Amino acid sequence: MTLRERLDKLEPRERRLLTILAGFLAVFLLLLVPIGLASVASSKRAENQEVRDLLHSIYDAAGKVSERKAQRDALLARYARPAPPLAGFIEDAAKQQGLTAAESQDRPDVPHGKKYTERVTVVKMHRIGMLGLAKMLERIESSGHPVAVTRLNIKPRAGEPDSYEVELGVSAFDRKGDPPPASPAPAAAPAGDEEEEL
Repeated sequence: MTLRERLDKLEPRERRLLTILAGFLAVFLLLLVPIGLASVASSKRAENQEVRDLLHSIYDAAGKVSERKAQRDALLARYARPAPPLAGFIEDAAKQQGLTAAESQDRPDVPHGKKYTERVTVVKMHRIGMLGLAKMLERIESSGHPVAVTRLNIKPRAGEPDSYEVELGVSAFDRKGDPPPASPAPAAAPAGDEEEEL
């Protein structure tokens, strides 16, 4: 018996109920497909937005990483050229401004972490002018070496204009070299093996 014959045997009330059921199913399918597609599209849209945000944060981080790398390279380049002995370095900067250092004293080295060491030299200068001192300090700071003025004590001399007693502390920061990687020693062949090869 075919489907058409079965439908013809149904009573009109049963046919009407079957038609209503078929209509509900058709409407349900017509609404279900667009709603399902809309929800799938919405979830894909949310996933795409998450990927876009992630890519955007990666691009931002790449800029920051390259900026930090450039700063690190500049810092390492500055430490690549160690500062000369500080007493002579300060004396040289003072002579260029027509000043003289009366006495200098080297302090013990101070370690800063595992890779850096600070050398400190304190210099006392008598009867110097403020302009010469300022130019000397500028020369020390802009020398390109990893040095810094870490102590500055200025006392005016009584009765003398533009004349000062100065105690100046300059620190040089040295970077210790990274130890070379240990190379494995070649294994010595047993004496018996060498004799057999001959």
